[in-house]
Amino acid sequence: MIVTMSRRARFGDLMRRVKARLGLARPRGRDWHRRGVGGRWDVLGPLQFEFLKSQGLEPQHRLLDVGCGSLRGGVHAIGYLEPGHYFGIEKESSLLEAGRSVELPRYGIADREPRLHVTGTFDLSWVDTGVEFDFAIAQSVFTHLRPDLIRQCLRSVLPRLAREGVFYATFFEAEEEDVLGPDHGWREDELQHPVYTLRTLQGLAKEVGGTVEYIGAWGHPRDQRMLAIRRAPEVDHSP
Repeated sequence: MIVTMSRRARFGDLMRRVKARLGLARPRGRDWHRRGVGGRWDVLGPLQFEFLKSQGLEPQHRLLDVGCGSLRGGVHAIGYLEPGHYFGIEKESSLLEAGRSVELPRYGIADREPRLHVTGTFDLSWVDTGVEFDFAIAQSVFTHLRPDLIRQCLRSVLPRLAREGVFYATFFEAEEEDVLGPDHGWREDELQHPVYTLRTLQGLAKEVGGTVEYIGAWGHPRDQRMLAIRRAPEVDHSP
């Protein structure tokens, strides 16, 4: 069962979109791209990176950062991984360009050869076919996506994982039923903060050949919960 949000919430969403289209939004400041990914730059970036290291991320591994934004978490991983082993995809080209032109030089890692790509469809066809990801992460991505886009993301990422690869993803957890909520506003194909049951996400993963391990709380300041998603084991039908 899906529960929609109130008329008041929908009206607030409409007003945000009207202001954006009329140019009434506040002008961008120097570090607008840090606010553009939700702020808390010095909290969530290190938190994401330390979580990945706690799960076994090492410099020789390849990491896919889904919805990498302006590289809030990416700057830490890029400086840690071997050159060329960080891959980031982001739908907002202005955010990704700010990460590339501002944050990489700021952190002194412009020479680390991160592979960055703009896509709104989780496209990975630009990655060499022989490349497999040991780790992937979508931090604060499923917290904006409709079920069909979560399915699309999983369908794109899971086949590119290494045999023992893991795709970590955060979500807002519902106990009994999904609550999709109002539209995001200026991102027309996204929602503000949908809340999903674990059962729903397990079902979406199963549809595309994945399994879900529930990790739960991991220290996120807004209490986003963590999942570990893997490719389902291949069944050996040989006699």
